[in-house]
Amino acid sequence: MTNNLSFLMKENSSILENELEKYVNVNNSYGLNEVMAYSLLNGGKRIRPFIVIETSKLFSKEFDIRKALPFACALEMIQTYSLIHDDLPCMDNDDYRRGKLTNHKVFGEDKALLAGDSLLTYAFEVLASNKYVSDNNVRLATISLAKYAGFGGMAGGQMIDLNSAGNIKSFEELKLMHALKTSALIKCAVVLGYLSAVDTPDKEIISDLEKYAESIGIAFQIRDDILDRISTSEKLGKPVGSDEKNGKTTSLTFMSIQNAEKEVQRLTEEAISIIKKYYGDTDSFCSLVELARYMVNRTK
Repeated sequence: MTNNLSFLMKENSSILENELEKYVNVNNSYGLNEVMAYSLLNGGKRIRPFIVIETSKLFSKEFDIRKALPFACALEMIQTYSLIHDDLPCMDNDDYRRGKLTNHKVFGEDKALLAGDSLLTYAFEVLASNKYVSDNNVRLATISLAKYAGFGGMAGGQMIDLNSAGNIKSFEELKLMHALKTSALIKCAVVLGYLSAVDTPDKEIISDLEKYAESIGIAFQIRDDILDRISTSEKLGKPVGSDEKNGKTTSLTFMSIQNAEKEVQRLTEEAISIIKKYYGDTDSFCSLVELARYMVNRTK
């Protein structure tokens, strides 16, 4: 990761953390905010909100982060709810997330489930309360978040994952699962960032952004498969080898680590070729290009 990207990700994360703290520092939550905050404020790469902010910056005539932040926070709430539920015994049954005990290990399965449900619903309240963006774009953003988080996106991908043991017969089928489970929220990130920046959305630009997002999302997941095989629990902050232990189908079911790394590289170059044209003819720093490159080389 370049120094510029590293600095920018930390800067954006700091701004996002402050906003998220405000959202969960609420009264009359009956103690749920503590359970929600445990996972929501537990760090992480914050890649999806980063993409929201940087896409907004790319397409804004005059960038105003206030337009992007509610969308970015809402998406991170969706991401966090999905992780809380993924870690539950009925799903992946993980004890650690980002180096800390998972939510249900601290608060119990019942409260963890409620915290996830609350983050899911709260996300739409936060999204719809964006007063800096036109009502039409808030409507489009709401539709996008519901679509990409629901049965036609992330949740649908999780359903395929639950049924995947012995049922996925090809890498193309596996990519479909990744396109839903992983790429869907990254697609949502670029769309939300774009909607926060423009008055009249262009369908062709949205299509390009979705192709960029799908490529880096699948590359991200294949890289995860590789790291689950070659990394350590200390580096990743979560158990390694869990995919193999749970009998899950991964990219390494169909190819060697070397070929998987080549596929990550191919997808990354594909994504870069799509997004780079929107930066124009420049040799200067392009955050979404550098993010795609970072995903190839990340170690956690």
